[in-house]
Amino acid sequence: MSKKIMVVDDSYMTVKDLQFHLRAQNDYEIVSHYTTGEDALENIETDKPDIVMMDVVMPGMDGLETTKKLLKKYPHARIIILTSMVYESTVIEAKEAGASGFLCKPLELAEVVACLDYLRTHPRTGFYLPSVLRS
Repeated sequence: MSKKIMVVDDSYMTVKDLQFHLRAQNDYEIVSHYTTGEDALENIETDKPDIVMMDVVMPGMDGLETTKKLLKKYPHARIIILTSMVYESTVIEAKEAGASGFLCKPLELAEVVACLDYLRTHPRTGFYLPSVLRS
């Protein structure tokens, strides 16, 4: 059974990129897409995703605040932060918000799949960071 993914990102290109990357991956399926954190919060319990891929900068509530609120409402979700704002402070804030992983835009297929596979096989306490940021 494939893992259900919710994408929360106001970038049309990011969503299309993820759909393209995951099309060949039978283990993962994008089941919903929202452009605001508010919409994601409103629909999280209906969609019941296993994984949420969350942008940081969006209209309204930002992705880090949405992550905190989403995990209070639906603690089973694993959240991957997607951002082009690759700063140490953003990584720290993502971890403090409860995110399970961090990916840099533009997204690369190998990194997306590696992150999803990591979350599938590691305990809930793990945090995925791309190899380019691990040093």
